[in-house]
Amino acid sequence: MIMKSKAMVLEAPGKMSLRVFDVPEIGPEDALLKVEMVGVCGSDVGMYHGKKSRKPRPFPIIMGHEIVGEIAEIGSAAACFHGVQKGDRVIVEYAFGCGHCNNCLMGKYVQCESQFCYGSMISCNDPKHLWGAYSEYLYIAPHAVVHKISRDIPLESAVLISAVLGNAIRWLRIMGGITIGDTVVIQGPGQQGLAGVVAARESGAAEIIVIGTSLDESRMKLAREFGATYCCNLDKEDPLEVVKNITHGTMANIVMEVTGRPRGLVASLDLVGRGGTIVVPGMYGMDTEIPLMMDKIVYKEAKMLGVFSHNITSVIPAIKLVESKKYALEKMVTHHYPLEKAEEAVRVAGREIAGEDPIKVVIVP
Repeated sequence: MIMKSKAMVLEAPGKMSLRVFDVPEIGPEDALLKVEMVGVCGSDVGMYHGKKSRKPRPFPIIMGHEIVGEIAEIGSAAACFHGVQKGDRVIVEYAFGCGHCNNCLMGKYVQCESQFCYGSMISCNDPKHLWGAYSEYLYIAPHAVVHKISRDIPLESAVLISAVLGNAIRWLRIMGGITIGDTVVIQGPGQQGLAGVVAARESGAAEIIVIGTSLDESRMKLAREFGATYCCNLDKEDPLEVVKNITHGTMANIVMEVTGRPRGLVASLDLVGRGGTIVVPGMYGMDTEIPLMMDKIVYKEAKMLGVFSHNITSVIPAIKLVESKKYALEKMVTHHYPLEKAEEAVRVAGREIAGEDPIKVVIVP
């Protein structure tokens, strides 16, 4: 049994340090994961900078919720429940829930009243300690949602399954309701926007319009490869006119706003068509108020849909899609960092370091 694990800890906003933790003992219902790779999410960047969340962050925190690794130890009941054994490669979902609140009992563990989730809302001071994947090892709790995956796919694709592609499938396909022939507009060609292109294409969208800036040239190129039918550079074109011309004035059936910038949400009200849907996963900060002309929503009878994360209904199809190797999703991963350089990885992901042009940043403990 491994006795110690190194982890990068977010002690407070803007301050990370390398610490060593005791590895918890594993009983019948839990497990231990050897982390092989963890993705740096945009929400990690926000957490690092102290962006306000729905409730205060319980610092110190081990971040990291885009998780892929190998089962190092597992209890007998957990092995039966998850259908995995020691040595299997798995992904672990972000949220796992308490298992007892009303939302959990209704299967809505993403909305668990206790907000049990990896890498963000459990302090590493709490027992078991290893509640995030910026670490050599991760504690797999009894209610964690674990999926065995093939070893025949690159780790760079595997790390995108749940909290990137799984997000996009749930947001656009399952909740957003994309169907054959739809026009989809995606504002922001980052990791979630690119995954949204894949989800929209697989759902039968006829037009997939991605909106970015001159800084997004490499991202736009990948968007086209994944199936975008038009990439709009808003530094050179008016997105409203682009969408109007492509749709002959009817505008988009679905608009997904993943820039995290208030002006993107404001623009969505004009980009969406009558009876359409605005999908809003962008996190603007709990202290940010955005003035919106809501009459535009009323007259169009459009819907504004808040979406938060993935769950099992979207992760299972995401696994099948990645294992099909239909898309070279590993091309999204542009930067690799060792655990000790996790703070630099977060800053690169936030586009804070000159000369770096990241799409997806990962940490390899």
